[in-house]
Amino acid sequence: MSTGAQQADAAATVIIGRKVLPGFEREYEEWQDSVNTAAADYPGYLGAEVSPPTSLQSDWVIVYRFDSIAHLQAWMNGATRQRLLDIGEKYFDGPATQQVISGGSQPTDPLVTVVVSHRVRPDQVDDFLAWQRRMSQEEGKFEGFRGTEVFRPVEGIQDEWTTLYRYDNAEHLDAWLTSAKRREMLAEGDKFDDFKLRTIDNSFGSWFAFAENGREAPPPSDTKTSIAVWVGLYPTVVLLTLALSPLKMPLWLGLLVGNLLSSFAMSFLTMPHYVNPLLKRWLRPSANEPPAKTNLLGLGIVAVVTVFWVLVFYVVTTRIWSLP
Repeated sequence: MSTGAQQADAAATVIIGRKVLPGFEREYEEWQDSVNTAAADYPGYLGAEVSPPTSLQSDWVIVYRFDSIAHLQAWMNGATRQRLLDIGEKYFDGPATQQVISGGSQPTDPLVTVVVSHRVRPDQVDDFLAWQRRMSQEEGKFEGFRGTEVFRPVEGIQDEWTTLYRYDNAEHLDAWLTSAKRREMLAEGDKFDDFKLRTIDNSFGSWFAFAENGREAPPPSDTKTSIAVWVGLYPTVVLLTLALSPLKMPLWLGLLVGNLLSSFAMSFLTMPHYVNPLLKRWLRPSANEPPAKTNLLGLGIVAVVTVFWVLVFYVVTTRIWSLP
């Protein structure tokens, strides 16, 4: 078990649960899209995700991620969000629930996550943490258990302690939730019985995968992104040109069709299945790798694959196939 550090520079996540009035789901989704768009304009915004109710979660669940507690707080308490909440009030079936976490470690797979918030008196913190350690030991004996994290209250936002625990699927989670051992552990910690529990479906994937110290991996630079697109674009465009050349379309039509097809090919084939896996270590290097090493490796791969495609297309277009 790990305890989330309350650091100013740790990424912060807020989990909001809402019940939506029947018949207003579509209007709510449109309203929620406008809220997410507004959040993206705030400093430190890293992303948002919305999940409708499922068999595991009874509420609509909205997750916002910011690069710090301060930036999350600015969004949550800002006038823009309050104005939007006033507009959307007519879609809600009662008040929302909210849980904030900061920091954490990183699981490798999409998991079913349970979020539990406890109100703990200051004089009971040591007892609460000891109880949580015993709880984690028992959880770890159940099949599919993938870890627990405990997060301290977030000053100015949330007074509760928050615990996350993860299982590999809903069946294994349910085995723990309905077990006699869990009932025994809850009875042992009966003085901490003021809690809220929420199950988050694994459709959220990595939204509960925290990077080291809560940091998100930084996005690739514009230069790296441009080079990566170029690596994918060259073979894509040449292959499409060769494929379309027998149609003998006029230039203006050929470029129109070719650009459309290359856009789809780049989005669904070239980038996700060729460029990103090929240049992953260069585009998003791990924190413990020296930049000089990853840059040298990445540029070396770029040079090799570029020379490869140049030679292939030179041979194809000059020795095998003459373009019209």
